[in-house]
Amino acid sequence: MEPPHILLIGKIGQVGWELRRTLAPMARVTCVDFPEIDLTNADSIQRWVRDTRPNIVINAAAYTAVDKAESEADKAMLINGVAPGILAEEAKKLGALLVHYSTDYVFDGAKTEPYVETDAPNPLGVYGRTKLAGDEAVRAIGGAHLIFRLCWVYGARGQNFMLTMMRLAREREKLRVVGDQVGCPTWSRMIAETTALSLKQAVDDPGAVTGTYHLASSGMTSWHGFADAIVKLMPAEGKKCAQVESISTAEYPTPTKRPAYSVLACDKLQRTFGLRLPQWEESLKQVLE
Repeated sequence: MEPPHILLIGKIGQVGWELRRTLAPMARVTCVDFPEIDLTNADSIQRWVRDTRPNIVINAAAYTAVDKAESEADKAMLINGVAPGILAEEAKKLGALLVHYSTDYVFDGAKTEPYVETDAPNPLGVYGRTKLAGDEAVRAIGGAHLIFRLCWVYGARGQNFMLTMMRLAREREKLRVVGDQVGCPTWSRMIAETTALSLKQAVDDPGAVTGTYHLASSGMTSWHGFADAIVKLMPAEGKKCAQVESISTAEYPTPTKRPAYSVLACDKLQRTFGLRLPQWEESLKQVLE
């Protein structure tokens, strides 16, 4: 049996980079990123899908600058809101499965227990609104798809909270980090591996598993708790930071309002695919090893 052909968009992003590695043994993977493909341009998107004719399209690209999105709303909407719909349309024409990544930022954070897939979205900013528009566009096309909602993605490369905290911990004796926003820090490699394991099951009958799934680490913590764990697990050599202080969101204003609580319940992922991510602390230890 011939391995599936995957078109992976966003090969240099945190998740995309891990996907290239994880998918290589199970499929023929064509990897692209900007500027080869331009997600603000419908022709560019259509051309890539039509020329490669994949069985699976994975969209691991997004406009992720949460605060900058407030001043670049049109660009964020083209990449996050419009492009996924075009990809879904092209995938449907080929009978291909589309895998698309969404975000906890589609929720407003007003809940006090983990969000399930059927909870009503209510994004607080442009980034969340554009990502929600992309999810809705994919669903509206009605082709076979897996939408994975992610939470607090980090990894050993790219730009993310963990790497920022490690850099600051080498420069400063004390860090001040928001303690009243709670979520699930999720390692990009776990996302890639869970995606690959889901695809192995989905490939025979994509229609049977089509839908939206929460994909996040088990457990929960605040940004402060996450930062504190990072600093504690860092090698002592070159580390200056001796204290991580908890501050309130009000003490650290940002252009975008962020959800105070964005823990994702991942029971549906476990029920459908038999997959459950480890506790966030376990993954963090592995990354830092």
